[in-house]
Amino acid sequence: MREPNLLIPSSPSPLASADVQTNAQPAAPLTPPASALDARSLVSTLSTRSPNPLNATSSPTPLRAARGGASRADRVYESLREDIFELRLLPGVWLTEAAVAARFEVSRTPAREALQRLQGDGLMRGYVRGGWEVAPIDFSRFDDLYEMRELIETFAIRRLCERHARGDRAAVQALDALGAIWLVPEAARLTDARRVAALDEAFHLALVDAVGNAELSAALRRVTDRIHVVHRLGFVYGERVGETYAEHAELIGAIRAGGVGVAVELAERHVRRCRAEICRLGAQRLELARGEPAGV
Repeated sequence: MREPNLLIPSSPSPLASADVQTNAQPAAPLTPPASALDARSLVSTLSTRSPNPLNATSSPTPLRAARGGASRADRVYESLREDIFELRLLPGVWLTEAAVAARFEVSRTPAREALQRLQGDGLMRGYVRGGWEVAPIDFSRFDDLYEMRELIETFAIRRLCERHARGDRAAVQALDALGAIWLVPEAARLTDARRVAALDEAFHLALVDAVGNAELSAALRRVTDRIHVVHRLGFVYGERVGETYAEHAELIGAIRAGGVGVAVELAERHVRRCRAEICRLGAQRLELARGEPAGV
C-alpha cells in the first residue's frame, strides 16, 4: 500500500502504523493544562477519531547524542510538533509513549517529556497508562484566539504610533527592520509560503515587542503558538503570500505617518481577513486529509 496522499506526500511518515492506536478506548483523561485546546465544541467533520493516515514503510531517523545542547526530549518534541503542524499527524490520532520512544530510538522518559510539552502547547492530550491523542481542533477556539490577537495588536499599534511619533529609538529601528523585509519590489518577494508564514508571525511579534510591554509580548506569543497550525495552512493553500506583503506595507506606512486611526483600522482588517480565510482553509484541508483514500 502506498503512502496516503496527504498534504506533504514527500515527507516521511512520523510513526509506523503499528505504533498508532486508533480504536482503543482511553482510560479517564488526565486533567489538561489551562493552555490545552478546548475540545467541547468540535466541528462535526473533525470530531470523529481518524484512522491512521501514515504508512509503515518509512525509516525513522534515530535521535543520537544531542547536538548543540539540545536534549533528546527537545528533538522528539520538535519533530512531533512539526508533524502536527504539517498534518502528517492528524487530530484524533492515538499514540503511545512506547511507540514514540521506538520511533526515535530513545527511552520512554524523553518521549514522555516531549509529549507532556506538546500537551502544554495544546497540541496533545494525555491519558493514563501512556496513551496520548493528537488534540482535536476546535475552530470556535481559534475564532476566540484570533479575537484576542486583534485586541492585543490594535492596542500595541496605538502605543507604537505614539512612540514612533516621538522618535523612540526602539520603535524607529523596529519599523526600519520590518520595512527592509516587507517594503521590497514584487520581484524580490519570497514565494515560499512556509517562510512567508514564519515571517508573518515574526512581523506581528516584532510590532508588539517594539512597544516594550513584556506581558503583552508574552500574551501574543501564546496566541501565536496556538493558532500556528491553521495559520500555516492559510499560507500554504491560500492566497495569503501576496496579500500579506501588501497589507504589511500599508500598515508600516500608516504607523510611520502617525495615522493612529488608519493604522488600527488596517491592523483590524488584516487580522480579520487572516481569521476568515485561514479558518476556512484549515477546515477544508483537514477534511481532505481525513478523507483521502489510502491508495491515492
